[in-house]
Amino acid sequence: MAKILWQLLLCWLLLSLLGIAITIFDKLSAKRAGQRVPEFTLMLVAFMGAALPMYITMRLIRHKTRHKKFMIGLPLMIIFHLLLLAWLICFQIKLQTGY
Repeated sequence: MAKILWQLLLCWLLLSLLGIAITIFDKLSAKRAGQRVPEFTLMLVAFMGAALPMYITMRLIRHKTRHKKFMIGLPLMIIFHLLLLAWLICFQIKLQTGY
């Protein structure tokens, strides 16, 4: 079971790096009037698990901080991810103890 947890952690780290990268790329593209990352793509990557690192990155580089969709949506996704994580941990404990 520990192997699965390490694999999930690795996936989350890779997804987080992707989220950070596309957030920075979108910020640089906005400055240069280049090809932008669609908001749907940013939100999808955030929903898949990269909401926390993307939110931190957006605040640090001051990107999309005036967009309610991101400044409210990402914290809501973070709460959802934390609740999901808590449920998974409880479910894991329940499976191990048999209760």
